[in-house]
Amino acid sequence: MKKKVSENKESMQNGGKLSIRSSFWRFPIVWMLVGAIGIVLIDTLFRQQTERVDGVISLALTLVMGLLAILVYKLTLTYLARRSTPEIARQRAGIEAVLGALTGTIFIAGSVFIIVALGGYSFQWASSASVGSVLTSSIGAALAAAIVEELIFRGLMFQAIDRLGGKPLALAVTSLFFGIAHLGNTGATLWSGFAIALQAGVLLGAAFLWRRNLWFAMGLHFSWNAIEELLGIPVSGHSSAGLFTVEVNGATLLTGGDFGLEGSIVPVVISLLISIPMLIGAARKTRE
Repeated sequence: MKKKVSENKESMQNGGKLSIRSSFWRFPIVWMLVGAIGIVLIDTLFRQQTERVDGVISLALTLVMGLLAILVYKLTLTYLARRSTPEIARQRAGIEAVLGALTGTIFIAGSVFIIVALGGYSFQWASSASVGSVLTSSIGAALAAAIVEELIFRGLMFQAIDRLGGKPLALAVTSLFFGIAHLGNTGATLWSGFAIALQAGVLLGAAFLWRRNLWFAMGLHFSWNAIEELLGIPVSGHSSAGLFTVEVNGATLLTGGDFGLEGSIVPVVISLLISIPMLIGAARKTRE
């Protein structure tokens, strides 16, 4: 009898330890950090390899990196957060990514057009540029940034904060941290960090809420960066070896200066005009 009671006590103690351990890993901040670290490690490892090769091989490595990063994301949420991942479901992934890319293209093309019309940018074809090399490098860099940053910010961080304090807080926190994450870039200022938080953090967060998947946000993010790269405009302070050379004239508030388009007031205004309808649409879906 005493042996049975002892066994029951030991079983209860072991069960309690397992419960505490399970609760620890299921706490949103914990799985957010674990997933983010895993994705960053994969990105760092593959970035070192892609820098050593060029062309199609570099692009292929980027695609493998993206698939592994998505796998880490899925495993983190499935086995630590103990939840499903409809936001990366394969159903409609292609069409959502294309719709996102079209939205990003309209956003960036419209912003650039306005700045050109106001005399801030002028473009000349870079005759020395290798079209194939520029295309593969631009697509690879834009694809890597879109996948990694969206998985971490709109995937892990947004949903972790959402669990703790709701969607408005998640949108505010992820936008703030997205701006902070770009403060170390070349030419960054407090204004550029604030501008990134508004135009990128809010827009991409609104896109995620509206479409309820990461593919749309990834597509938007990808076309945003890729078009800037191809036009030769610095991407958040990172220089671009584009198909054009850009002559910048006028106030930094208009052109973004050395930081590039993201430092301009123009995309900030346009992004908010796009974000507001998205947030309204997301709110309507929530009420349905």
